[in-house]
Parts: sequence; structure tokens; C-alpha cells
Amino acid sequence: MSLIPVKDLKQAISLRAHDHVQAHPRPVLTCQLDDALGRILAEQVVADFDVPRQNLSAMDGFALGVGSDLSDQTAFEVIGESCAGSPFTGRILPNQAVRIFTGAVVPSDADTVVMQENTDYQSIADFPYAVTLTQAATAGSNIRRQGEEITKGEAVLDVGKRLNPADISLLASLGVASVLVCQPLIVGVLATGDELIAVGESLPSLANIYNSNTPTIKALLARLPVQMRDYGIIPDDLDQIKAVVQRAIDECDVIISSAGVSVGDYDYLNEVVGQLGQIHHYKVNMKPGKPFVFGEFHRADKPVLYFGLPGNPLSTIVGVLQFVRPALWQLSGCASHDLPYASAMPAVCQTDITKKGTRQEFLRAVFGFDDGRLSVKPLGTQDSHRVKQMSHANCLLVLPSDCAGIKAGDTVMIEPFEWCFG
Repeated sequence: MSLIPVKDLKQAISLRAHDHVQAHPRPVLTCQLDDALGRILAEQVVADFDVPRQNLSAMDGFALGVGSDLSDQTAFEVIGESCAGSPFTGRILPNQAVRIFTGAVVPSDADTVVMQENTDYQSIADFPYAVTLTQAATAGSNIRRQGEEITKGEAVLDVGKRLNPADISLLASLGVASVLVCQPLIVGVLATGDELIAVGESLPSLANIYNSNTPTIKALLARLPVQMRDYGIIPDDLDQIKAVVQRAIDECDVIISSAGVSVGDYDYLNEVVGQLGQIHHYKVNMKPGKPFVFGEFHRADKPVLYFGLPGNPLSTIVGVLQFVRPALWQLSGCASHDLPYASAMPAVCQTDITKKGTRQEFLRAVFGFDDGRLSVKPLGTQDSHRVKQMSHANCLLVLPSDCAGIKAGDTVMIEPFEWCFG
């Protein structure tokens, strides 16, 4: 089976995820606003009132009565004040004014606000008192008009919106205490291998290693609207693997495995997928992470999509970042225009890089600024078993499949890790 290019596999997974969501829309639930961050909106949110609800002052200063003389050196009689939450309720005549503060309601018989700095105001406390313009004013200035930001009945957020902190602020300003959101995906995670031992237990022999992939996958998916189900470590036994996978099929929307997808005598997952579903793509033209499996399992009500990751921890991280996370955002019901995108940016490479073969490579690297320019340096030997380097890296340095090598000073593309930016 030929190796599928990275971009082609991304496109294939995206198309399958799109078709899956169209055929099987996510169920919805009511979510309190405090818990809605990162959720996918399942309803259109319509404003119940104008924003602002009334004309408001954009400045600290004076609201001038309708018909006032706005020319330089005009004197006004200040007869009261309008504060946020405590509007002026009297009548304002031409060439009268009220002291007004930012965010306060502009009286209905005032049509202009002049900044305090454009008057001779000197902190006079008792009303009435006089102030004089020190420069001409413009009619209608410094007023936030009722409904100028949002009008009653306007749709402010649409179905499929991935709710961010600014969306929470908007909803709160409209008094929205709860919203309908898509139910989180149920994602099953399992690991296979006789050599694996759960973190926290003792290693029986030198032949055993800890299962680092399951905690890694959980951490990489922690910010997504998913619920994780951990099916533990399954021995290299066909019947046991098949039984656990069948249970996960019955309980989950997506299944992610690590290890067991290569061509070794004890790698049974591909066989299980063939028995319980189908493999769409196997092996991708990249390094690390070539033995990546994308497929699906059969279930009466809907298919359960499957991602099979290699056992190598570095390959797991790259596979999740490149393929799994984008797919889960789609499957969660996120609108196409609001999907998170992998930030890729150019940087100047500080060292020569030798590249062999035609696979697209993802190198662990550190980027920073050098004389105002973004620069990057790969972290030593890039053997795929070297896990420590990944914790020291803040980006992946991407070498395209047709790249023959890099010289110091060449521009390369990097993909920064989101966790390096808070």
C-alpha cells in the first residue's frame, strides 16, 4: 500500500468528518454560561434588546441641550449631572447642560456631548454653575447611539460557533444565562502491548515500559469538547483486543488507539478493524508517525470513526496534532469557518539540516526572536524515540516531502505548540 501524503490524508479525514456530521448531527444539551467556554453552540442567539439600550455618553464632559450654540467661547449653565446608573431626569433647555460621565445616559433633550478637556471646567461642586467652551463643538458628537452595536432581533451568534471568552462576554452582556450546545463527543482511548505498564505501577522487568501514550492523548485533547473513556491497556491477544474494541464501539463516538497498528506478528488492531469495520487509509508519508490508521467501525445507528496511532510517543503527539484534533473539532459540530487552524509561520533556520528520503518531516525545535526576526533551531538528533526533546521544544519544524535539506539562513515553516502561549 502506497503512502498517502499528509495533506491528502488531512483532506480525506476532513471530508469523512464533514459527511459524518451531516448524516449524524450532534445531540444538544443546555449549558450554563459559566460552563460554556469551548463548547459548540447548537442554537442561533438573537438579541432581546438594543445595545446600547439608550444613548450613552462616550466621554466625561457635558451634555448640551438641543439647539445650543456650539461655537467657541459659548457659556453654558450646568443644572445637574447624569451618572452611570443614575440618569438626569429634568429638562434641559438650549444653552443649558448637565455634567455627564462615560457610560451615563444622555438626556433625551440633549444632542451633543463635549469633552471636559474642551471647557474651562474647574471641579465646581454646586449646581447651577457656568462652563465655557474653549473650542467649537460638533453637533451629535461623543454619543454612543442606541442600537448602534446590536439591534433588537439581530442574530449575534450562529449555530456551530466555538464559544470563546469574547463570546461569553457578549452573551453575558445580553443577559443570556444558558445556551444550547452540542453534546461532547465520547472518545474512547485504548493502548495495546504486553510490554506496557500503567503509570503509577511498578515495572516488573527491564522489558516493560510505562504507557505514556494514553496520558499524552488525554492531555492533547483536554481543551476540546470531548469526554474521554479510558479502556486501559490490552494485552497482545486478538480475542481480548476485539472484545474491548467492541465495547468501545458500543459506548463511543470515536476510538483512538496507540500501538498495535504496525506489521509485527503481535500487532492485531488492523485485523480487528477489518473484522468490525474498515480501514480507509493506512500509512502516511511522514516522519515520525508513518503507520497511522484512519478507518471506522460499524454500528447500527452510526459509524464510529477510528484513529490508530503508532506506539512511539513522539509519533502519537504528531499524529494527534496533525490529524486527530482537527477531526474531533469537526465531529463536535464546529462550523467550518470557526475551526481552529494550525498556526504555521515562517522562520529563519539557524543551522543546516540534512534530510533523507521523501517523507514530510516534523522536527522538534525551538523558535524565538533574533534581532527582530523569527528564527528557529532544531533540537539535536531527531530520532523518533527521543521523547525528552519534545518537552523542551516549543514548535515543530516542517520539512516538506520534496525538501532535500536546509542551509542555515534558509526560511522554513514552523508550527508553534499552543501550550507554549498560555
